[in-house]
Amino acid sequence: RRPGAWGREALQMYAFQAAIAISNARLRANMQRALVRLERDQQALRASEESFRQAFEYAPSGMAIAEMGGDQHGRILRTNDALCRLLGRPASAMRRYAFSDLVHPEDIGTLLRTSAEGGRAELRLGRRDGTYVWVSLRNSVVADAADGPRFLLTHVEDIEDRKRRELQLAHRASHDSLTGLPNSAELRSRLSSRLCQRAGHPGALESLDAAYGHPVYDAGGHGFDFRPGGVEVYDGFDHHVHTAAPQSEHDDGTKGLAVLFCDLDGFKSINDRFGHNAGDAVLIEVARRLSRAVRDGDTVARLGGDEFVILADGLGRADAQDLAVRLRNEIIQPIRAEGRAVRVGASFGIGWAHCGMTADEVLKSADERMYVEKRSRPKQHRRAG
Repeated sequence: RRPGAWGREALQMYAFQAAIAISNARLRANMQRALVRLERDQQALRASEESFRQAFEYAPSGMAIAEMGGDQHGRILRTNDALCRLLGRPASAMRRYAFSDLVHPEDIGTLLRTSAEGGRAELRLGRRDGTYVWVSLRNSVVADAADGPRFLLTHVEDIEDRKRRELQLAHRASHDSLTGLPNSAELRSRLSSRLCQRAGHPGALESLDAAYGHPVYDAGGHGFDFRPGGVEVYDGFDHHVHTAAPQSEHDDGTKGLAVLFCDLDGFKSINDRFGHNAGDAVLIEVARRLSRAVRDGDTVARLGGDEFVILADGLGRADAQDLAVRLRNEIIQPIRAEGRAVRVGASFGIGWAHCGMTADEVLKSADERMYVEKRSRPKQHRRAG
């Protein structure tokens, strides 16, 4: 028998309810599966975050997370223990800084380029005690899919020992092993750099690179005995002032880079009579006296043998002459060598660095003037003994 109208409506209602129940069951199953997947993803994320945290915190080298972009660009958000130990600063204090606050002033440009472009750079970071440590700094951008780059992950490696070895090797390559003065190659490099900077301004008053300091020597063992009956002074040269003037004696007030070429008088005789150890002692003491007598920005170099060169910027002709006299007066004082006091003299030639000249041309000019002056004196005044 066919159901009536009421029966048909009831069947339709039951069918609709069954469909809803089936749909709900499927939805619950899908939600359950989604929740399981979400839980797995969250567990994986937590595991990944924990792995990152441990890798970050316990890394043997320094690590930091910093802001990227906006007014707070570069501000440190988080550091690990290794970086705090390296810089001697607690983590709470590190969060008050950006790397630009910690970098050596001379390295700020390097840091800014690395922050903007990523990659690696070698620079100096300041410690709490005021010293600086050489580090290799590498930035990686932590990106956000929606907002773009958000953070900088910075890896900081201590390279102080390697940098010190590199600087020591560079120093040995550019400095005389006996006296510690810049050698011939380093002298030419410094002189060439000054010539390059002088284009069109040969009389400009400039100071030499203050980064090139002169070594400080211990004077122990080089004292003199002037007591009555003390050791006899070996003295075989005349004591007149010997300087070769530039092309003109007129000093018009122009200041320039003076190149003083110094050749010791009587040095070979000391080597021949008393041995090379005595000669080495004389060279070391002469180097010390010359370095002591010039300004901080000047360069004293040893060309080789008994030849020295002084670069002194910002001098007029009279200034250069006075400097040569002062240096010679330092040199002629007795020198203790192998248990005896000896003396050497010095001849000076003064050259001037001008635009368009090479370093060798400037040195040759000063050298020629020195030999003109040396030959102008009787031979017996130039021979020791």
